[in-house]
Amino acid sequence: MSNNFFNINKELEVLGSRAQKMASERFREIDEIAQYNSEKVLSAFIKNGVSESHFTATTGYGYGDRGREVLDEVLAQIFGCEDALIRYNFMSGTHAIATALFGVLRPGDEMVSLTGLPYDTLHGVIGLSGEPGCGSLKDFGVKYRQLDLTAEGKVDFNAIPAAVKGAKVAYIQRSRGYSLRDSLFVSDIEKIVKKVKEGNPNALIVVDNCYGEFVERTEPTQVGADLIIGSLIKNPGGGIAPTGGYIAGRHDLVELCAQRLTAPGVGKEIGCTLGNNRSLFMGLFFAPTVVASALKTATFASALFELLKYEVTPRYCDSRADIIQAIKLKEPNALIAFCEGVQKGAPVDSYVTPVPWDMPGYDSQVIMAAGAFHNGASIELSADAPLREPFAVWLQGGLTFETGKVGILLAAQSMLEKGIINL
Repeated sequence: MSNNFFNINKELEVLGSRAQKMASERFREIDEIAQYNSEKVLSAFIKNGVSESHFTATTGYGYGDRGREVLDEVLAQIFGCEDALIRYNFMSGTHAIATALFGVLRPGDEMVSLTGLPYDTLHGVIGLSGEPGCGSLKDFGVKYRQLDLTAEGKVDFNAIPAAVKGAKVAYIQRSRGYSLRDSLFVSDIEKIVKKVKEGNPNALIVVDNCYGEFVERTEPTQVGADLIIGSLIKNPGGGIAPTGGYIAGRHDLVELCAQRLTAPGVGKEIGCTLGNNRSLFMGLFFAPTVVASALKTATFASALFELLKYEVTPRYCDSRADIIQAIKLKEPNALIAFCEGVQKGAPVDSYVTPVPWDMPGYDSQVIMAAGAFHNGASIELSADAPLREPFAVWLQGGLTFETGKVGILLAAQSMLEKGIINL
């Protein structure tokens, strides 16, 4: 790397070269998975006859929008399931998850989370926070329980059969969220599925798949999950989809979710696409390669900050279940400096200084570095964290590894300039 463009300390650059060499074996594994998933995606496009006509914009009700219908079929084939609902109308991953939960749950039903407390933004959906009467699942008479993680932060597999008795939905969050527990591999989810079926064969297994798509060769729908849900401004949008989300899995359940998104009796039959199909198709096509870049960026960050004597999870040498990298920065000043450095390496709004703020849906101030082409897109290099113990930062994204690497080095440079780290 040259200092022609960025004023990065030469010793830090040398450390970065060491970190990249340390990560080289893991990079090869990431590339192999990206090759497999790219072929899987290409095959789905070809088998479903994707054509220029599928990019045509529709308006109004959107009746007979073949692009919308074929996109669903392509995604279902990629994820190895019966049906899919991929729409730009989903405003976030949380919106897609809420649509799925309201789609399959009814008053008197029970939902049990098997991975402890869900991600912060779902608390209002479930009814764990917010004012009564706001329209949460709790307001509609849906009961909630959770199976806490073990003291080591692991899923309590042995307790699952008893925990799911009487439950309509067994809920799994694949990614760690704002916690330091391990994210789940598809093999972990397969083990959970088997335990759920031991205790309650009729329970619907619903997986928040955010940050995990295309990280492995398989998806949770291929090991028994009934529904998986995610955001298009994360992995499957490939950095190209401007917004949106998806729900995929069993046909009857996807149809219930479609009825919730539109209206009962209408389901998937309406919904104009307004010219967004091209971006959604392109994003899905690029997704395996972009996910590989994000994984390499995270792996490089893990290696570099381990060399800088910080605790990281996962380590650079570990296999990965999602694109998220957590780094324990120990103090709020380090967290803020890190995010400021990442922002300086963003292609958009690099001149902005991120500051902690009261972000809707969170119970403490959050700092977020995200200079992205699409607002809030965490498949693009971003770093965010609540300002609370253990002052860890959660890093994700990187449309290209080459630019993601610069962002990580600038984060370390920012900490160096503030005297937080020494070389």
